[in-house]
Amino acid sequence: MAGETVITVCGNLVDDPELRFTPGGAAVAKFRVASVPRTFNRETQQWEDAKDGLFLTCSVWRQAAENAAESLTRGMRVIVQGRLKQRSYEDREGVKRTVYELDVEEVGPSLKNATAKVTRVAGKGAPEVQQARRQQGAASAEDPWAQGTPGTGRPAGGGGGWGSGGTDEPPF
Repeated sequence: MAGETVITVCGNLVDDPELRFTPGGAAVAKFRVASVPRTFNRETQQWEDAKDGLFLTCSVWRQAAENAAESLTRGMRVIVQGRLKQRSYEDREGVKRTVYELDVEEVGPSLKNATAKVTRVAGKGAPEVQQARRQQGAASAEDPWAQGTPGTGRPAGGGGGWGSGGTDEPPF
């Protein structure tokens, strides 16, 4: 949609993602991310956290929700990208409140101070993705990665590498 505010936030998970399912069966995971700026104090020669940080409640849907709930835990540094939403309500005392939330499109661990091992989740994918994979000569429309080159994350019939030369080097 036009006019939406898309942001990327790097921060730490305040709690474990909480996975729930809608009555229609769609998975949704909620979690909070804290992004607190740090500055170096030259007098004490130590890093200090700022007094005020950004705490955002995040929601991620469907397969990404299940993946996030299985992969992420409290304290992890993550990178979250999505649409910023503002919501106003009245609390029990009748005070009007405004909260900011993030509808997550992408979420993953930060590799700044950690490593991660990625495991592709088998799934059908979007119809246009299936069609593109069939046209590229993938082994199967249901799971084109099943017959791929082991350890490379590439489907079978993909041309043997990054470029036409068949090398494992990226084109940059």
